[in-house]
Amino acid sequence: MAVMLMRVLALTLVFALAGCGDDRPEKIAKFQQLAQARVDTLGQMLDNGEVRNANLLKQYADILASTKPDVAPLLQELSKDASSQGPMYASLKRRLQELGNESNFVDLDQQLDEAENLYQAADPSLFNDMLSDPVNVVADMSGGALARVNAISREADILANGGEDFGAGSQLVGNPAYGSWQTGSNGMSFWAWYGMYSMFSNLVRGPIYYDRWSSRRNYSYYNDVGRYRYTSPKQARAQNQTFERTKKQFNRQGKQFDSPYAKSRSGSTSLSRQSASTPKASTTGRATGGSKFRSNYSKNSNFRNSSSRTTRSVRRGK
Repeated sequence: MAVMLMRVLALTLVFALAGCGDDRPEKIAKFQQLAQARVDTLGQMLDNGEVRNANLLKQYADILASTKPDVAPLLQELSKDASSQGPMYASLKRRLQELGNESNFVDLDQQLDEAENLYQAADPSLFNDMLSDPVNVVADMSGGALARVNAISREADILANGGEDFGAGSQLVGNPAYGSWQTGSNGMSFWAWYGMYSMFSNLVRGPIYYDRWSSRRNYSYYNDVGRYRYTSPKQARAQNQTFERTKKQFNRQGKQFDSPYAKSRSGSTSLSRQSASTPKASTTGRATGGSKFRSNYSKNSNFRNSSSRTTRSVRRGK
């Protein structure tokens, strides 16, 4: 009887241990597969003209280029986001490649969260909202001749947030697809544009410094809604390092410095349901160090690919 009882206990222990197995690698592989499919579908939709704000971006750029030929090269560069050749889409492709290498992450939790975030970022409706930033950059460059999308007017934005007009391209400042924060010889961080986007520097009075921008910035989709999904852990770590470095400078002067994402700015309108359920942008900073890049989709996604639902919502005329 005692022997039988021992066998039962042993089998119970075996099954209990089996039930405690780590399923994170399996989940990562599954989300990676789903993200790959979504990224591919999104690229096809962009090139086929099936994403509303992508079409609007191209139309706006063409219209403004005809009246302002001096900025035509910059507008042409901005319009690349209307296709699979743009920096926002290229960022998704690059993150997909990095996802396959676990050495890019502090642990499996962070790798899994990045897989989930990448899967969501490739959602056509979410990406359509993300493109509102470059669309509104072109709209503002038109001096109001072209209407903003998914956001209140430039004047209402500044009034509502008590911010500062940082000039053309300000919605893209902070977005690692278009530039990065660099530290000058004076120890101050400033925004450095990538490639052709450096033409924005010719349209403003001077460099955009991180400390002033942090407290005086206005609304943008990336900084206030989409940052959680459209920032890799590596990019989030770089952003956090800029914040920590600036905070230490202020502390040495006996001053307080808050993160630019500590408070979300108001100004969004008519965003998709997917954007409405996106975690606050301020949570992205927790993707640095040994902390986790948490997702609120993991409990309810069940790996279901909702591309068929979201595709219909961003096609032209919808």
